[in-house]
Amino acid sequence: MSAILVVNSGSSSFKYQLIEVESEEVLASGLVERIGEESGAARHTTPEGSWTTETPIPDHTAGFRAMLDAFEEHGPSLSAHPLSAVGHRVVHGGKRFHEATVVTDLVKINIEDLSELAPLHNPANLSGISAAQEAFPGVPQVAVFDTAFHQTLPPAAYTYAVDTALAEKQRVRRYGFHGTSFEYVAGATAEFLGAPVSSLKLIVLHLGNGASACAIDGGRSVETSMGMTPLEGLVMGTRSGDIDAGVLFHLHRKTGATFAELDELLNRRSGLLGLSGTGDMRDVVSAASSGDEAASAALDVYLHRIRSYVGAYYAQLGHVDAIVFTAGVGENNALVRAGALAGLSEVGITVDQSLNEAAGSGARVISAESSRVKVLVVPTNEELEIARQSFAAVSIEQQQI
Repeated sequence: MSAILVVNSGSSSFKYQLIEVESEEVLASGLVERIGEESGAARHTTPEGSWTTETPIPDHTAGFRAMLDAFEEHGPSLSAHPLSAVGHRVVHGGKRFHEATVVTDLVKINIEDLSELAPLHNPANLSGISAAQEAFPGVPQVAVFDTAFHQTLPPAAYTYAVDTALAEKQRVRRYGFHGTSFEYVAGATAEFLGAPVSSLKLIVLHLGNGASACAIDGGRSVETSMGMTPLEGLVMGTRSGDIDAGVLFHLHRKTGATFAELDELLNRRSGLLGLSGTGDMRDVVSAASSGDEAASAALDVYLHRIRSYVGAYYAQLGHVDAIVFTAGVGENNALVRAGALAGLSEVGITVDQSLNEAAGSGARVISAESSRVKVLVVPTNEELEIARQSFAAVSIEQQQI
């Protein structure tokens, strides 16, 4: 009854799931938050219930102690479910990490070095790794990188048209993100369709507060919308997505905005929030349906951008077997799904209104019978993908010993 503990660590919080290896059942989950603040909180959930403890949590190490206390008090017993590994989401692996990797001192040094590419994420991910090493001495720690799945991008897709020497020195290129989600969804789509993933050409739309698109050919990422950072690509909750870089020079000249202020503008005050006043798609749709012009315009821009990427990726792939919606908005918002693919029947993409609007929680078809390209909704499960990759990485290392 061995298990994998999956950890997603941020600067002031971390989420966790305990997943049984063989059955892939979630035995427990939790959230430790407000780390470093005057009063922290630790919520622990099992099939039997949910419990929250309010207590100061000065750092991630203390957060892991609170988590261990919750397991001891409320179960399940970690002695009855010994850990095969602790799997960690790490946002940026640069071009160094192509797969899930068992953590060593050298791996930690590399993750720290790559922090300049993800200053808000990699240091927090490292804090989680260090706390887990202290909490579970002797248990393998595995880093699963958001960027790893996109290491199959061809040079034409990952290269920016800037000075080559400068780009190489400063590590400027497309890396892509949401990789664990795309990899999970590609596999789940293949299973649902009853076809090997190696035979499929897919366009996957991961639409959440953060959003990105990916063209997947035979299980390999060949194009993706996020770039060197998660800012590029689709319109998101608070991020602008694609924008003419000259806009930044213009705003700097006209307003005197600093780099930090422009960073804040594009990452935290743009996207749906900047266009409509709210970054929550549910609120945007509700306001648009009530006649709010700003919300309607925001929705139009959001959907226009998705259609542009679908068309571009269709052209790159040459043939598409399925377009797949996933993540919070993609799985739950029928209006967005219909709007994103509206007007594409001439290229073989037609959404069936009744199937699209029908309630459902699992993988399902929402395209019309006449649609040459299947349109699917496939729920993502990044935690399970991290658990699978962590177990595989540890198994491979043990075989090599």
